[in-house]
Amino acid sequence: MLTRSRMWRINRPGSASSKGSYPMTAFNGSMNIAELRCFIPVGGQAKRLRPLTNDISKPCVRFLNRPLLEFPMASLAEQGVRNFIFGEGGYTNYTNLFDQYGEGIGFSAKYQIQPRVHIKHQPNLDDLGSADSYRLNVEYYDVHAPVLVIQGDNLFELELRDFIRTHEEHGAMMTIALTRVEQVEQYGIADLGPDMRIKRFIEKPAAAEAPSKLANAGIYLLSPEVREIVAGEEIRRLREARGRLDFGFDFIPYLVDNGYPVYGYELAVWYDVGSPERYLKAMHDVLHGALNIRVLEPKIAPDRNVWVQGYSEDSIKRREAIVRQYQERKLSIEGAALIGRHTRIGDFCTIADANIDNFCILGESVRVERSAIMDAARIGNNVRITESIIGRKVVVDSTPEQPTTIESDSVIGSAVTIGAGCSLIQTRVNPGLTIPTGLRYSGAFLVTAEDVVALAQR
Repeated sequence: MLTRSRMWRINRPGSASSKGSYPMTAFNGSMNIAELRCFIPVGGQAKRLRPLTNDISKPCVRFLNRPLLEFPMASLAEQGVRNFIFGEGGYTNYTNLFDQYGEGIGFSAKYQIQPRVHIKHQPNLDDLGSADSYRLNVEYYDVHAPVLVIQGDNLFELELRDFIRTHEEHGAMMTIALTRVEQVEQYGIADLGPDMRIKRFIEKPAAAEAPSKLANAGIYLLSPEVREIVAGEEIRRLREARGRLDFGFDFIPYLVDNGYPVYGYELAVWYDVGSPERYLKAMHDVLHGALNIRVLEPKIAPDRNVWVQGYSEDSIKRREAIVRQYQERKLSIEGAALIGRHTRIGDFCTIADANIDNFCILGESVRVERSAIMDAARIGNNVRITESIIGRKVVVDSTPEQPTTIESDSVIGSAVTIGAGCSLIQTRVNPGLTIPTGLRYSGAFLVTAEDVVALAQR
């Protein structure tokens, strides 16, 4: 059971201690992971990852042959978390996540989690941001336990018990996971006092002005009293005045400015998978061992990070065929690779630091380098794909006489058809479009069928 054992007295900045102090309770060595709630706000439109997110919620985008969200969820469930709340905003986010995960029964069976995970979803109430979604859900589901907040588009390694221990030792109202970054200009950077107490965040500072290299990773541990604060009159006025209540822009600054104990905790591994470039960077690093890739099948060679999936009788036959091609040197694999179930690969292909999802068909002499091909794609002979993402059910035609190339952070949406002899460089293509034979693009975003012709290079 959760017990409360320590009192805080906190002075508001600029107030006299006798006037501005008030008691708050904290957890002290008693937090039970099984009673913890994990809240996942899913409210944005994921514009940076388009066109992959045009027709699907970002946490459901496939990453290394499964929905992205399953990596952090499985890790937390294995550490004892059993209760998740999805704070979905909008129809697509709700339907994708509810249809994929329901109440958690299928997820629990897939990852052999016992007792099973329970998943709740945000009721049909409009929120004004991530912290407001938290407010609505903890009130609706009457949550009085501590809450762990994570993001649906991040990958990370979190030792949950150590995170909780640090939170309790500091007597924190909120503990924020921080990640070390080199390009501070792209992040909110923490200004820290003694013992990692957060004084403020500086949004996208110049390198010379950054107080640290520790950025907000979007992972928060909230003591139960946060529910009372977020539902209070001051926060209501703040929410109404700004027309939003976001954790990063609104609620965290409020807590810090009003003297609540907010502390930082440095993560060892964290990836933002919110853009194509970062998606491919995370894919490469996970293939090379940065995180648990969660593949049951053994590596095809003991000293290589190369996996070919298959566990049913039919998929094992496909797996054995690919392994045989590799052993007979009819398939070249450079670096690391993950190849999914029921996938067929033609002879003389090269897979280099790449991911090929389930149910794909690759013709002969295809080269896929530092790229991801999502499930059920069909790739013709002699195609070259470099540092790009190919969406679901895509068809790429190509012949030895008219080879197709896709390169330089190109992103192809679901169900796109690309004709033979095409060249796409740093180009994005919306779902469902058809590109005729021989067209060339560079730095384009094909949004409509009209763009297919209008943006082609002459």
